[in-house]
Amino acid sequence: MKKTRGKEIVRELAKKADVLVENFRPGTMDRLGLGYDSLKEVNPRLIYASISGYGPSGPYGKRAGYDPIAAAEAGLLHVTGERTGPPVRTGIGMVDMSTGLYLHGAILAALYARDRGGKGQRVEASLFETQISMLTNVGLGWLNLGVEAQRWGCQHPSISPYDAFQTKDNYLVCGANNDAQFATFCEVLGLEELIMDERFVTNALRVEHREALHSIVSAVLKQKTTDEWTSLFEKTTLAFAPINNMERAFAHPQTAARAMVAEMQTPTAESGKIRVIGPAVKFSETKTSLRTSPPMLGQHTTEVLSTLGINADEVEELRQTGVV
Repeated sequence: MKKTRGKEIVRELAKKADVLVENFRPGTMDRLGLGYDSLKEVNPRLIYASISGYGPSGPYGKRAGYDPIAAAEAGLLHVTGERTGPPVRTGIGMVDMSTGLYLHGAILAALYARDRGGKGQRVEASLFETQISMLTNVGLGWLNLGVEAQRWGCQHPSISPYDAFQTKDNYLVCGANNDAQFATFCEVLGLEELIMDERFVTNALRVEHREALHSIVSAVLKQKTTDEWTSLFEKTTLAFAPINNMERAFAHPQTAARAMVAEMQTPTAESGKIRVIGPAVKFSETKTSLRTSPPMLGQHTTEVLSTLGINADEVEELRQTGVV
């Protein structure tokens, strides 16, 4: 887009587009002459969506941003990790994906607003702002009570017992949210004597004595396999779950029941097909589906540019000159 012809093509595409999405560092598109103020002149109905590290304004507006950087600076890493250990990054790019989901919803809202008011608008999302918004309860605790958030690992700050407990062969997440559940929990573990133990008769006391309780529960849960404990917990109404690896997560019966794995044809795979993760949201009246395989780089360039009257020979010339 640094070439004059490339900028012309973008402007021509923008004239017909409903949505433009860009994730350059703030100011880059303006310097190219392709910023919102410029493109809305050729298409006032355009929804111009921007993703950046910190947002286009403020003292950090020009900084580049990446998932772990935003996670660190906006507090996520501070609350993630074991209680006595260092901060750790989440196993997947939560800030990246959450920002994309926020922007997706915002784009749809802007399109709805356009249908009502006739005008497009700019929509801005940033990794930093997304993560600040996701601090939710721990953020509000600081803002209103001055309570600093802590790392809790898989434990819960106000409920005990509640953790990812090691079993004979894996880990099991389980706990008791109230006194009645604690009694059931103790019965499953064969620890009925704890039900009336003066240290554990209320949740407040169990939180106060969480270390002693955790030690007792941990020792018992290590005596059986995860499957053995699962079969016992299934007879109750307690919430519990094994920590599954990828093999077990995708072999889970609920994964199949909710069509969370799909297969699609693609020429880039040796077998001619790949398995992908299915849509997480289902609609009552509209069947969700994966209509096309992931496109190869430049796969639709000729098709898209043809909508501007640019023929295949011209597209090839644009490729040779590095415009597309």
